Amino acid sequence: MAGHSKWANIKHRKASVDAKRGKVFTKLIRELTVAAKEGGPDADSNPRLRAAIQTAKGQNMPNDTIDRAVKRGSGDMDGVVYQEVFYEGYGPGGSAVYVKALTDNKNRTVAAVRSLFNKNGGNLGETGCVSWIFEMKGRITFKGESVTEDQLFEIAIDAGAEDVAAEDNDFVVITSTEEFENVKTALNDAALKYEEAEITMVPQSNIKIDGKEAERMIRLMEALEDSDDVQNVYANFDISEELLEAMG
Repeated sequence: MAGHSKWANIKHRKASVDAKRGKVFTKLIRELTVAAKEGGPDADSNPRLRAAIQTAKGQNMPNDTIDRAVKRGSGDMDGVVYQEVFYEGYGPGGSAVYVKALTDNKNRTVAAVRSLFNKNGGNLGETGCVSWIFEMKGRITFKGESVTEDQLFEIAIDAGAEDVAAEDNDFVVITSTEEFENVKTALNDAALKYEEAEITMVPQSNIKIDGKEAERMIRLMEALEDSDDVQNVYANFDISEELLEAMG
């Protein structure tokens, strides 16, 4: 299906581990700062900032921490200035990898990202080498036991969603960026509780990998996600559930 992302599901499962590492707040603060810098401090007129605030609150970030990050981004407080940069490359098995980073030192970040690719069986590519594989979409995830596919399909498609499909044990609603808020509102109005709702990059096609390449692919993704400067990592690999369970 359009919008399938094996890594999105894996990352959601390990979110509690990331939180314990203290990585989540650091990345969210950077996103809040850059969103406020680029679109202004008014969340009502800045969709990126509104989404970042919702995500931060969902992770129980204190309101004063959110406010400071927004003020820093809008210039009301002094602080580090971050730039948004993207890196593209290939992982084990030829899978496409698209990396979003927020950094105050691009030379440091590109060196770190290149090193992580090299150490984990991948290679950093040129700008444009894989970005064409990905599209920016809204992605709303539901636990399989919380809703039926027919119920979700009826409400989401009527509200303007592009697709609804099963992914492993979950259901995923895919929307255009323009219809994301409308679909999310319709789902909320229907009292359907989603696990995660975000604007993200989804692959138009996937590459199935297994064996040692699959293990190396997961290590690469985890290493990139664990980098302080990296905000998000997107990839088009597909690994079977049986292999993921065997890998732990």
